[in-house]
Amino acid sequence: MNSIDLTPLYRSTIGFDRMASLLDSAMRGEQTSGGYPPYNIEVTGENQYGITLAVAGFEEDELNIQVENGILSVRGKKAEAEDDKQRRFLHQGIAYRTFERKFNLADHVEVRGAELKNGLLTIQLVKEIPEAMKPRSIAINGKESTPLEHKREAKAESKVA
Repeated sequence: MNSIDLTPLYRSTIGFDRMASLLDSAMRGEQTSGGYPPYNIEVTGENQYGITLAVAGFEEDELNIQVENGILSVRGKKAEAEDDKQRRFLHQGIAYRTFERKFNLADHVEVRGAELKNGLLTIQLVKEIPEAMKPRSIAINGKESTPLEHKREAKAESKVA
């Protein structure tokens, strides 16, 4: 397997430590899930996303959605009903097997909700950039004074009086 040399990236960026592990896991592929259940990832609006998983046959209480350390995990475990033991299938193409899907979330992406409808689990996500990280203008030689200047001016006025 080929590896990627990220040295040029690290020379000019700060705080992207997690990127190497994300790229490494993406290069290895999803070996554990084997493509089940199938899913879509879509852009639903500006800074809004949706993940839809095909979970036919699963009930709400058989699905578990968690977010931890920037990783969204969706797990499904089918509860075995009493009448399932007595059923005899000639062909069973609908897989009710246990699954786990993981999605790496970018910074500031939050899960807003989930809905199970017609065998599709849809998870709504939104990217909300904090005010402190949004672009802002910085005044050069601005007229606004700093608290330090206020103290100097107050001392000068008290000496004059």
